[in-house]
Amino acid sequence: MLFPSSRAGGVEWIAAFLGNPGPQYEGTRHNAGFRAVDRLAAMLNVKIDRAKFRGLTAQAVWQGQKLLLVKPQTFMNESGLSVMDAARFYKLTPERVIV
Repeated sequence: MLFPSSRAGGVEWIAAFLGNPGPQYEGTRHNAGFRAVDRLAAMLNVKIDRAKFRGLTAQAVWQGQKLLLVKPQTFMNESGLSVMDAARFYKLTPERVIV
């Protein structure tokens, strides 16, 4: 059984997908994570378009679990800043973060 976050109504998992912001990186191997999360978001019928936590985010539900999908808008080497901001806000431990 999965345990919910301590924040009422909050997400239970963070799924962060790495890439580099900007059109010059769109088709590169460095943005495989962004392409993967775009497909996942389409499958879950959500749009990753809310600017929050130094990234673009969307909330979704998968198998009854509340997820926060994150596309950090920092460059890949600083993606941890975005993920850390989200994890702190939702009071999630590292075990609840998938990168």
